[in-house]
Amino acid sequence: MRPAPPSGHLDRKLQAIHGMIAGVDEVGRGALAGPVTVAAVVLDPRRPVKGLDDSKRLSPSRRRQLADAIRERAATWVIAHRDAATIDRINILEATREAMVEAVQRLSPAPSLVVSDAIALASLGIPNRPEVRADARYLCVAAASILAKVTRDEIMVAFSEEFPAYGWHANKGYPTPLHLAALWRVGPSRLHRRSFSPVRVLA
Repeated sequence: MRPAPPSGHLDRKLQAIHGMIAGVDEVGRGALAGPVTVAAVVLDPRRPVKGLDDSKRLSPSRRRQLADAIRERAATWVIAHRDAATIDRINILEATREAMVEAVQRLSPAPSLVVSDAIALASLGIPNRPEVRADARYLCVAAASILAKVTRDEIMVAFSEEFPAYGWHANKGYPTPLHLAALWRVGPSRLHRRSFSPVRVLA
């Protein structure tokens, strides 16, 4: 049975205790190429966005519709990225954490609490509540997951025009058979993560 989308109950509960809360999520951690992209979102209770859910449970067209609504109706939102070179230098977890911290710190006004999907943000300076599958439980994190996913997909489709062999318009840099076959055939591009297998073998 398909899990129910977040109801907003948990968001309202935290808002009653803490005031303004932000949701933070990432996309692209498992890709072989391109950035890891993070969104931080503070929703406006006076301007709700209907239909929010974990981005993985939504169609691409529905994600784009909701991303437009989030950009228009959220109280504040920020996107941050870390590129392949940074991922290779400090590892994917730390690159993701660094982007999450940056995104939250750029929010204006600043939230009183940050709910993040699984990753703890100890250096944030703001109370943080990391929860596994938070994007399926909190509206604010679901909104962040949608905004991050739509933004990164657009980036990878644009990169696909420069590097058509890898099929990024379809796979967004993830290790699909087409992408892997292209890696073995033409080798890695400047956007590939050299610390990731199998790119590491071919670099």
